[in-house]
Amino acid sequence: MKIAIVREQANGERRVAATPETVKKFRALGADVAIESGAGLTASIADADYAAAGAAVADRAATVAGADILLGVQGPSPDSLAGAKPGAWIVAGLNPFGERARVDAYAAAGFEALAMEFMPRITRAQSMDILSSQSNLSGYKAVLDAAAEYGRAFPMMMTAAGTVSAAKVFVMGVGVAGLQAIATAKRLGAQVSATDVRAATREQIESLGARAIFVEKVAGIEGEGSGGYATEMSDDYKAAQAELVSGHIAKQDIVITTALIPGRPAPRLISDAQIATMKPGSVIVDLAVEQGGNVEGAVAGDVVERHGVKIVGHRNVPSRLAADTSALFARNLYNFLSAFWDKDRNAPVLDEEIGNAIRLTQDGKVVNERLLG
Repeated sequence: MKIAIVREQANGERRVAATPETVKKFRALGADVAIESGAGLTASIADADYAAAGAAVADRAATVAGADILLGVQGPSPDSLAGAKPGAWIVAGLNPFGERARVDAYAAAGFEALAMEFMPRITRAQSMDILSSQSNLSGYKAVLDAAAEYGRAFPMMMTAAGTVSAAKVFVMGVGVAGLQAIATAKRLGAQVSATDVRAATREQIESLGARAIFVEKVAGIEGEGSGGYATEMSDDYKAAQAELVSGHIAKQDIVITTALIPGRPAPRLISDAQIATMKPGSVIVDLAVEQGGNVEGAVAGDVVERHGVKIVGHRNVPSRLAADTSALFARNLYNFLSAFWDKDRNAPVLDEEIGNAIRLTQDGKVVNERLLG
């Protein structure tokens, strides 16, 4: 059994799908591990560290040759995988909806593509959940990015020359990223409030010491989806939320938006008119910018200014903390493969529940129901 890790090819991707820690663990299972030279450099991991852990460090062709499993952060291009075994697994974040042509190419090439972001949110798969591990650090980084753009201090400071008021931070969308953003902003001393379409998050918000801002008594709310994901809101809820947010957002110094709906464009949470009500020097960080954005006027990969308000739209926020996010991502991949490792076959054997959820292609065809519907 050969596991191969190639250097990430996407622009700006600094993460890597294996660390010396997980290389040792895969070796302990009985697998051979090969990694492309330089794959870990942008995540502060030298080739020598991989070699010391037992990996074969080589060029791409030698790394891929004879591979049974190919690990990645983002899906590698199919034409870079020549030499892998027929039916080899590609295990990575594959962006199935945004990169459908690549999924079709995996099928045509005979690969079995496994999309880690389709991992079901069930108890036994928590340690395999790349969305949660990466979103956690994205929420943390969003607050640091906001602080870097904000021209004032976060905590209240009492000095002989007078008092500096605490920054007011509003988090919209209280999933994993939003909860970490709340916790980080609180640690920095801000006054924090938050909202979400799922009523169940109220307790989570308040447990972190933030103020919960919720639409009350509106029929037709559809915020709670299967598996803990948010879904599209009703028109009545959207109207009520817009009214509530308009009044609240005008008083905020920093807003962080994190709302995503799997397989659909990000919901629009903040309009240009609402931005215009904010104080000059305020900051908005849009973590959903790559899926269309929660904020009108946000630009993916840029920091823009509208009405005196900075709108931060960094791409691939997890990659901005590459060493830590790589470590977590690599553990997610190891936890996944090791949970299904068959010692007799010296290979992982998936069960139906998880296998059917994450498998995109098999036997030359696209097989996942979410892509066939």
